[in-house]
Amino acid sequence: MTFDDLKSTTMKDTPDQKTNGEEVKGLHFLSFRCWCPLAVTLGILSLGLMVTIIMLTIQLSQVSDLLKQQQANLTDKENILEGQISAQKQEKKACHELQRELKEMIETLAQKLDEKSKKLMELHQQNLNLQEALKEAANFSGPCPQDWLWHEENCYLFSSNPFNWEKSQEHCLSLDAQMLKINSTHDLEFIKQASAHSNFPFWTGLSLRKPSDSWLWEDGSPLMPHVFRLQGAVTQKYPSGTCAYIHRGIVFAENCILNAYSICQKKVTLLRVQ
Repeated sequence: MTFDDLKSTTMKDTPDQKTNGEEVKGLHFLSFRCWCPLAVTLGILSLGLMVTIIMLTIQLSQVSDLLKQQQANLTDKENILEGQISAQKQEKKACHELQRELKEMIETLAQKLDEKSKKLMELHQQNLNLQEALKEAANFSGPCPQDWLWHEENCYLFSSNPFNWEKSQEHCLSLDAQMLKINSTHDLEFIKQASAHSNFPFWTGLSLRKPSDSWLWEDGSPLMPHVFRLQGAVTQKYPSGTCAYIHRGIVFAENCILNAYSICQKKVTLLRVQ
């Protein structure tokens, strides 16, 4: 084989090698052109996924904050509800207590009303008894005349005009009575109460007509020293005599010619009306 044949052979082989290299380079180019859109797509998808993750993270944070706020609101509402329930329980307890007190009050009032009813029945019965007694008393005349006071067995009249002792005696005699005679401390207390409304003195039937005589009542009976003690001019001797008057329950001795009111006295009379 000559050099020319070798060169020729080499030159024939060279185009084939070039062709193979071009084929390899073409394959790489084709492979790059196929992966490029895919990479871009993956990048876009990755970016979108990152954005989505970020958005979801933000939304999740917002939802978490909202949940916390709602939880806080629920807690506040639960506290308010618990407070309302507690207040309702207290009101219910207070209502039960008030009902108990009202029940006790009603029972007490009912008991008092029952007692009042019993007392009213007793008063009604007493009223009926009194009416019966009045019907029986209607068969009797009054024990004392009009304007006379009744005390035990005697009637008493307080005069409306003042006289001296003798004129007062005549006035009582004209009424079929005598002047006041005090037989006991009980009689003295009655006269004291009966004359308490008046500031005037009243003659009694007690007198000392002569200096040598003792104190006597109109009927001649002597003064009982335990009933009362005379005050005033007891030892004074007057020509017309010394007489006794009563003023606010105290008996005084004074000149009989002085003017004073008088108290007449007479026995009561009970007459059955036919």
